[in-house]
Amino acid sequence: MSRIPVAVYAEDPVLRVGITQQLRPRPEVEVLRQDEESRAVVALVVVDRVDDAAARLLRRLRHAEETRTGLVVGRFDHDSLQTTIDCGVAGVLRRAEADQDRLVRVVTALARGESVLPGDLLGRLLDHVGRLQRSVLDPNGPSLSTLTPRETDMLRLVAEGFDTGEIAAKTSFSERTVKNVLHEVTTRLQLRNRAHAVGFALRHGLI
Repeated sequence: MSRIPVAVYAEDPVLRVGITQQLRPRPEVEVLRQDEESRAVVALVVVDRVDDAAARLLRRLRHAEETRTGLVVGRFDHDSLQTTIDCGVAGVLRRAEADQDRLVRVVTALARGESVLPGDLLGRLLDHVGRLQRSVLDPNGPSLSTLTPRETDMLRLVAEGFDTGEIAAKTSFSERTVKNVLHEVTTRLQLRNRAHAVGFALRHGLI
């Protein structure tokens, strides 16, 4: 298996060195030098909190079509979640939980096209998405059907950071069924991906 090229961004050099030293020994990833960042498949942004400077960096990275962005953050709240979703961030990991294995898990999930976001925040948001009625939306906006229990269960597992195979094992469905169910949800809601469902709920004032 080829190594995943990863670019690490951090204004604080201590944070950058800390994350780099955790990732560098792992055979799954290749930590890039600053002059190699254009090769990155995954970009990891390491910050204390999502302030204006962090948001500007995240927006800049959003324009790199070949790169998926993950955020390693010290303090994270609902406002931070909205900003990260709007900036196209596909993975979030609290810095206190950012040990070597979790970092590699986030990187590999992002490289596979999966999303990894904190379940304690997203679980509540997904409850809102599941209960949302058509009448809540702008009549000219995208149409939304209430989520089925199976869809809700699978989205909860996505929110908790499980990949397709793990969701299949936990729900006793095949991986094909899991992919089909999640594809149906995002298609019906006219969303780009699984994480976008959360941004949709936030933008419609459900929080």
